[in-house]
Amino acid sequence: MNNANVLVVEDETSLADLVEHKLKSLGYSVAAKAPSGEEAIRKVAETSPDLVLMDIVLEGEMDGVEAAELIRSRFDIPVVYMTACADDATLERAKVTEPYGYILKPLKVRELQTTIEVALYKHEMEKRLRQSEQWLATTLKSIGDAVIATDKEGQITFLNRVAEALTGWTLQEASGRDLKDVFNTRSEEEDETVLQQDDPGRLREGTTPGLRNHSVLLARDGREIPIDVSTAPINDDRGQGAGLVIVFRDVAERRQAMAMLADMFTRLEQSRDDLLSILNQLYLGTAITDPHGRVMFLSEVAQRVFSKSQQEALGMHWETLFPLQEPDKTKLKAMLESPPHRRSKVLGRIEAAGGRQYWVEIVLQDDPRDPKRKIFYIYDVSEVHRLRRLLDEKTQFQDLVGKSNPILRVYQQIREVARVDSTVLIEGETGTGKELVARAIHFSSHRKDLPFIPVNCAGLTESLLTSQLFGHKRGAFTGAIQDHMGLFEAANGGTIFLDEIGDISLNVQTALLRVLEAREITRVGESRPRRIDVRVLVATNKDLTLEVAKGNFRSDLFYRIRVARILLPRLRERREDIPLLVEWFLSQCRATTGKPVEGMSNEAMRKLLGYDWPGNVRELRNAIEFAVIHCRGSVIDPVDLPPEIISPGHSDAAFGGIHQIEQRRLLAALESARGNRTVAARLLGISRATFYRRLADLNLNIKGQ
Repeated sequence: MNNANVLVVEDETSLADLVEHKLKSLGYSVAAKAPSGEEAIRKVAETSPDLVLMDIVLEGEMDGVEAAELIRSRFDIPVVYMTACADDATLERAKVTEPYGYILKPLKVRELQTTIEVALYKHEMEKRLRQSEQWLATTLKSIGDAVIATDKEGQITFLNRVAEALTGWTLQEASGRDLKDVFNTRSEEEDETVLQQDDPGRLREGTTPGLRNHSVLLARDGREIPIDVSTAPINDDRGQGAGLVIVFRDVAERRQAMAMLADMFTRLEQSRDDLLSILNQLYLGTAITDPHGRVMFLSEVAQRVFSKSQQEALGMHWETLFPLQEPDKTKLKAMLESPPHRRSKVLGRIEAAGGRQYWVEIVLQDDPRDPKRKIFYIYDVSEVHRLRRLLDEKTQFQDLVGKSNPILRVYQQIREVARVDSTVLIEGETGTGKELVARAIHFSSHRKDLPFIPVNCAGLTESLLTSQLFGHKRGAFTGAIQDHMGLFEAANGGTIFLDEIGDISLNVQTALLRVLEAREITRVGESRPRRIDVRVLVATNKDLTLEVAKGNFRSDLFYRIRVARILLPRLRERREDIPLLVEWFLSQCRATTGKPVEGMSNEAMRKLLGYDWPGNVRELRNAIEFAVIHCRGSVIDPVDLPPEIISPGHSDAAFGGIHQIEQRRLLAALESARGNRTVAARLLGISRATFYRRLADLNLNIKGQ
């Protein structure tokens, strides 16, 4: 151990330097030099040397013997004494410290090296021996098996606690007794004693007695305990028998447990077969992977989806098995690395063999028996995806019905502007479906899962509209009793649709321009702006160019909202769509009224096709609702249609004016609803509040629900 680190303790500086020189010439390093015992203790604590060369006679109050004793007891570091001469009393004191050697001064190089190497080796061996003894003692005390040891005469020398419990003898009681008195056993198969009288002689010969692996221990209290036994001889350095070690254990509970496990295993195998059968019958695929991601099981549905048999899939990594597109595969990898409570479903498309495509929804769970194993549940949602796509298309275009060229151009414009976030100006006469187009743009865009909030700007005062759009702070004005979130904030992330934008005041126009330019709003009564992410769609039935010229509309706002334009055709410009719209509105009315109106007579349809429709699609819908309410059969005839359609230009004279026509509509709706005003309002496609207001305007004082 030539690289050992040595502390030199010598009070004569010249001698200390000489010892240091000799140590370094032998390849040792010198941790430090100390002139006194007190300094030696400090240096040992600081440097932790491998060995200390200690002069016995030192300056100071503590000599080398005292220092060596403290070093041995506190630090377990070997000490070698250096001395020129010492009296007998000093040498006797030195022996008490159990030094690892003595070197006489003057020091000889070869003797110095030999003494150091022997001391280091002896210290290392003693250290290992102590560790082994400690390990053996701990093991014998804590081992779960019973242990008995004997000498070469077969007399007990050791029992651990387990052996005491099984035999009924304590170590104190058993020590010195013959083995067969304490460890009395017989063969499990044959009723005979295992240990024979000649066993001690066999021990002296270095062989083990005829103990059988499966035996029965006859305990001191009369119990018969089935045990498994193993033995080993203890031999001395000449190979002669010095004793015996017997290790045995109570196997009664183990055998019972093994029987239970065998039964459980049988039932588990049956349960496994049943589970696999169930998994194969379910309409979902299942894949189980080991901790390394390799497939351990693949159900029949998963085999069909992945075009792989169970045999082909076994051992394959899931990334190879799942032919997912890269973005979906990346999501699945991220899910594998996430804790269970943060995992979500992964929807992806799989290209199967033969060019067939599957849409699958994958749910990941940890195997409850081993969380490192993963269970993939694969749901074939191809049909759901197809229906969802159809539903999305329906949701996107809602009541926009028609196949004429003008409406087809509108569909195309909707698809184009839906791909961007620009502000869109939707223009058209009253009743052409401007809000429907706004909804279609929203539900065709990436914002479709977030709010769509329509706002009719007409008829609201400037202060009320400002509060509704931007919100207000508590106390901002009379009646503001709490903070109020505006509609722009409510639509955050989604779309806000401002209808009748040509009717808003210049002050509101200024605030709206700031929203479009800065993407932020300020609540009434606050000074702090709030960031928003909202797409703005606007609509009007006015000529905004003319309004700008009149000074009623800001030109900068006009150019800002007219980034994209959609001009809706009037119904009279697409008359070929009227039959489709009629069928669509009839289906809605049948659902709301429950009346079995199946269609419309040819004469009634000619009346509809010949009418100019100043109210456009909204007027057509109201006309169909009116006709369904008045229809007494299953087919609508001309007599069921509103008077203005039956006799264009003469309806007021024939029926006493427009007020009487409106009265007839309201009364007919109430009659169909059996007096229930809520249902009547629903039949007319208006809110209950609007229905009540129209009753009041027409002086109809009707008692009802």
